[in-house]
Amino acid sequence: MDLLSNYGLFLIKLMTIVVVVFAVVAIIVNARLRKRCQPAGQLQLMHLSDEYQQMKEYLQLAKMKPKVQKVWLKQHKKAKKQKEEAEKHAVKQGIKDKQKSTLYVIDFKGSIDACEVMELREEISAVLAIAEKGDEVLIRLESPGGIVHGYGLASSQLQRLRDRGIYVTISVDKIAASGGYLMACVADRVVAAPFAIIGSIGVVAQLPNFNRLLKLNNIDVELHTAGRYKRTLTLFGKNTEEGREKFQE
Repeated sequence: MDLLSNYGLFLIKLMTIVVVVFAVVAIIVNARLRKRCQPAGQLQLMHLSDEYQQMKEYLQLAKMKPKVQKVWLKQHKKAKKQKEEAEKHAVKQGIKDKQKSTLYVIDFKGSIDACEVMELREEISAVLAIAEKGDEVLIRLESPGGIVHGYGLASSQLQRLRDRGIYVTISVDKIAASGGYLMACVADRVVAAPFAIIGSIGVVAQLPNFNRLLKLNNIDVELHTAGRYKRTLTLFGKNTEEGREKFQE
């Protein structure tokens, strides 16, 4: 008896420790997820054209000899100064320079819970606040999909751009499946890499049915629902062709 009592007490202590550890891990994971899904609160704007121009100039300098570099830098600095002075003069004279259309590039790397949609919403709101006629938006999308309502909200954010008449292009380098594919379908144009995973994976359902086994043992099952299609397929009730067709929809 003492052995059983001690063993039972040991099991209770062990279960208590397991439950406590599981609770602590769950709290930590939940806190990290919430922190990850909270908007950063700061919008960063980077001119990609300037970045590529600086890269080009750096590579050009790397190919030159030191003496040639000095001459090139001097000429480049002079030309840049002349351009700035011409722009200032045009502003003073009230001459409006014909601006080129702007391409706004937004990165979206979605997770299963689609919490990144909060940042996407703020970025699109910022674009809509300053976008002019002829401007376009490029979304660099990467997502394996996830929850329906999360990616439905993400798709509606892209629809805001379409509603304003802004041309939307989505590029996919790796994957845009399921919810990611839903987002891509909103765009005016989709550009995908040759080996990118594109498309709706869909949902696979597999479940047994024990209705005939229950009938052999004279066991009845009653199923009551509030509507016609509240329960299309069941484990213990009799499934119908109408229910199967509705489930596949």
